[in-house]
Amino acid sequence: MPPVADITSEVIPVQGRRAIVTGGTTGIGRAIARMLAADGADVFICGRDPQHLQDALADVSAVSQGKSKSDGIAIDLAQADSTGRLFDAAQVSIGTPDIVVLNAAIAAGALGETSEADLRYAIATDFTAYLLGARMAAERLGERGDIVFIGSMSAYVLGPGSTVYAGIKYGIQGFTQALRRELGPKGIRVSNVEPGKTGSDMQLPDIPTEQQCAMIEAETMLRAEDIAAGVRFVLTQPRRSVVQQLTLAPRMEAGE
Repeated sequence: MPPVADITSEVIPVQGRRAIVTGGTTGIGRAIARMLAADGADVFICGRDPQHLQDALADVSAVSQGKSKSDGIAIDLAQADSTGRLFDAAQVSIGTPDIVVLNAAIAAGALGETSEADLRYAIATDFTAYLLGARMAAERLGERGDIVFIGSMSAYVLGPGSTVYAGIKYGIQGFTQALRRELGPKGIRVSNVEPGKTGSDMQLPDIPTEQQCAMIEAETMLRAEDIAAGVRFVLTQPRRSVVQQLTLAPRMEAGE
């Protein structure tokens, strides 16, 4: 039997690492960027809205308290060549990343209620951009890095009003499982963090802000910071292990 190890000595700190977070200007992505910066990682974020970007960068910079660098770019990852531009900009700003969090996504509903143009855009944003981001990350990370996908428990909720989004997230789930096996021998860990219902702008207008606050108080909805805590857990595990899939659900969800 192998000797008992001091596992605390093998925990990988976030401090000193360099991270790219897509969709890091709002919601879950912003909470993840704040967590990484507060823990001492240099962070490069992206989002589609320039004003959201500037607001998020000010927020991330404030929580870092000078311990790390934060920067970003306003970009639409559904557009051709955008992934390369993102990674090139990050390289110039913070250097070679060792963490890539693929989070940027938009809401999508029922197939029969979605136009062809909207369907193509949802696929480009929520699926194609994830795959292209993973491909670019695999080229840039080197032999010791982490790729974290932010999936969704919608992969299991194949309801009539969420067919497009659920189908995409189910595809992400299968992709991450296969990618883990492809990149593991190269030293790159691949994880899929799947949040349940989480308070964010993506819930609007179906769930107004006031109702979201009430649901969070009742513990039937998660905070974005809860997902960030899950991502921290994934990133800090000993290198010999990988959290392939982490599902986070509201504690009182079963009582709905």
